[in-house]
Order: sequence, then structure tokens, then C-alpha cells
Amino acid sequence: MVRLIVLALAGLLTLSGCGYDGHYRYPCQDPENWEKAECNPPVCEATGTCTKDLIGNDVQQDTTVEETIENG
Repeated sequence: MVRLIVLALAGLLTLSGCGYDGHYRYPCQDPENWEKAECNPPVCEATGTCTKDLIGNDVQQDTTVEETIENG
């Protein structure tokens, strides 16, 4: 029983060290920002933060970001 508790605590500490805070690393990864000028060419090309460069495909629908934006 003690061993199980120690393993659970070790696992919890390991997972908490990953640093996930629920936010997107780049603003253009957030679907709410896909329509903004800073996430669309030519503005984003200089910094490499275009949505199409950061995520490529819409994982849930297996479509490109451009197709998702065009279809609303």
C-alpha cells in the first residue's frame, strides 16, 4: 500500500513538472485568432507564426487550416 502511494506521488510530481498551463505557445495556434491579420500572410510570414505553419492541418477534421477558415 505504501509503495502504491509512493508511486502515485512520484507520477504526480513527474506529470506536474511538464509545465502545461492550458495556453497556446503562439497566439496563431488559437482558433479564435485565425482570422486576425497577424495570423495571416503577409504579416505573419516574417516571423514564421502563420497558422498554416504552426499547425498545418485541423486535427479533428483532417483538413488544412485554410479550408477550415474558408468554410467558416
